[in-house]
Amino acid sequence: MDLETFWFCLIVVVWAMYFLLEGFDFGVGMLLPFVPRSGEERSTTLRTIGPVWDANEVWLVVAGGATFAAFPAWYATMFSGFYLALLLILFFLIVRVVSFEWRSKSESPRWRATWSWANTIGSFGAPLLWGIGLANLLGGVPIDSDGHYAGTFWDLFSPYTVVAGIAVVALFAFHGATFLTLRTIGDLHDRAERAALRLAIPAAALGAVYVVWTVAMAIDRNDKDLFPPALPAAVAIVALALAVVFILRGRNGRAFTMTGLGIVAAVATLFTSLYPRVMVSSPDFGNSLTVEGAASSHYALAVMSVVAVIFVPVVLLYQGWTYHVFRHRVGGDAVNS
Repeated sequence: MDLETFWFCLIVVVWAMYFLLEGFDFGVGMLLPFVPRSGEERSTTLRTIGPVWDANEVWLVVAGGATFAAFPAWYATMFSGFYLALLLILFFLIVRVVSFEWRSKSESPRWRATWSWANTIGSFGAPLLWGIGLANLLGGVPIDSDGHYAGTFWDLFSPYTVVAGIAVVALFAFHGATFLTLRTIGDLHDRAERAALRLAIPAAALGAVYVVWTVAMAIDRNDKDLFPPALPAAVAIVALALAVVFILRGRNGRAFTMTGLGIVAAVATLFTSLYPRVMVSSPDFGNSLTVEGAASSHYALAVMSVVAVIFVPVVLLYQGWTYHVFRHRVGGDAVNS
């Protein structure tokens, strides 16, 4: 495997980790107005992700930094063309971060309700736009012969990309509901189970539609064969179907594992469908950016590879230890968040 392909695969892993871990954070935020019934329960719900949500966002920083360093042409075209969409994502992320900090600054029910809804809005808006934005890498955007984005903000919206955004929102909500079943007790736990049951079939159906459509787009827009994109797509469909079965049978831990696997497989489907390109140009396919053409120099990739081999396992070990420490269920006493 050459270094260009290695770094493309590493960036896929980083995006998968971000969606896997931050996915249930977003899901919990989306469910905040609906599953808890009181201010105390909302505080408890936020406690389930309180120790980990900011660490989960590190993977987004790593994804951006790795793309900038390993594939500067990809970074430049994507971040200039998707500028307004990325600015909106940043806005939603900032609103969400502020809501965690400011909600506890007052005991006023109205104040807390306002920031709870701010968390929900941020948790809904960011994944919706992430789904739309990343789907455009494969769906095709106008790129000129110099590799510059030649479209507008509205060119990012198509039936495929909008369905992708909605599917990401549904999958994250389902993932968050299954997470809450593992981290809460009592009535809050029971309502989280009911939310997971309601979300299971719609989320699995939307996820299946998304991965099947992604494979079709790969064949139609990116000159790909059915295999290998069909393999991760099949894994995603099977995992989401099993998540539905497990949640119906009350196997919440297995359901959470399957929602996570389904999300990772969906990310793998997108990037497997994209390779060996990093951005598909439409309507002029010849202007598409390739892994080789968008990459940094061999020396730069070699130095980065040494750093990645040393530090990525450290980050994984530290984050694994964090989850082990905060693995216990929460609930019962009133808390501030």
